[in-house]
Amino acid sequence: MTDSLNISRGPLILGAGGRLGKGLFSLWKAGHLPELGAPHWQSRSAPDMQNWDFSRDRPPDRLAPRGMIVLAGVTSGSDAALAANAALALAACDLALQLNIGPVLLLSSAAVYGRAAGPQAEALNPLPANAYGSAKLEMERAVASHAARPCCLRLANVAGFDALFGAAGRGPVQLDQFADGSSPRRAYIGPLSLGRCLATLLAAPSLPPLLNLAAPSTASMSAILQAAQLEWTWVSAPQSALRDVSLDTGLLQSIAPVPAAANLAETLVSQARLAGWTPWL
Repeated sequence: MTDSLNISRGPLILGAGGRLGKGLFSLWKAGHLPELGAPHWQSRSAPDMQNWDFSRDRPPDRLAPRGMIVLAGVTSGSDAALAANAALALAACDLALQLNIGPVLLLSSAAVYGRAAGPQAEALNPLPANAYGSAKLEMERAVASHAARPCCLRLANVAGFDALFGAAGRGPVQLDQFADGSSPRRAYIGPLSLGRCLATLLAAPSLPPLLNLAAPSTASMSAILQAAQLEWTWVSAPQSALRDVSLDTGLLQSIAPVPAAANLAETLVSQARLAGWTPWL
């Protein structure tokens, strides 16, 4: 689905009242994401945004966005609560058809890959290891045949909005240490890089149904904390600890390249701070 609106008109961003949405909103409001144009920021109650429930309410009059970004979702709770991810995604796709807009970018999660080792590619059979990953996989399957033809983005950790940055904002952090002295490595992307990548994807001539979304390399947790000038304590990594969780970003790099950073950890910390993250001191 495409439309002929001027590129200065921004996308409809659904679920922008969540933590990640508020981070992207603050970056945009401060002038750091001009690539998004003038988005319609939807939430149910957040200040400075359009407040309506896209799953139940009639959309505002004269709403004519350029594409759709769906941030709305449930990240924790019971299986029944997590099942709302599929219902929200279907409601967003239905709205896109109603408004005749596209493309539709749906945020899924790298959690669909579970505990699999090695760079995970979109073509692999995902095996979620937790209820959240399973719910996101069910969401992907629910919209796979929808006429809106959404692109489900299997998002990596977003700096400032993941478990490590959250813990570092609350107090001293404990890190698993492997026998060689290293800490876990994870696929990441900074919130500014994420916003720019989303804007590029909206302008792409065509999109696949599934797409990994991350920086082209992983970052070690100890390097991130060091870049943030925070202290941590080591604990011996249990046998169940995952050393390296990475995504194959070859397809993403061919459509909406995320620039490689000379020092990814420093870039992640800088972008997290820019989006409002503050560390514990």
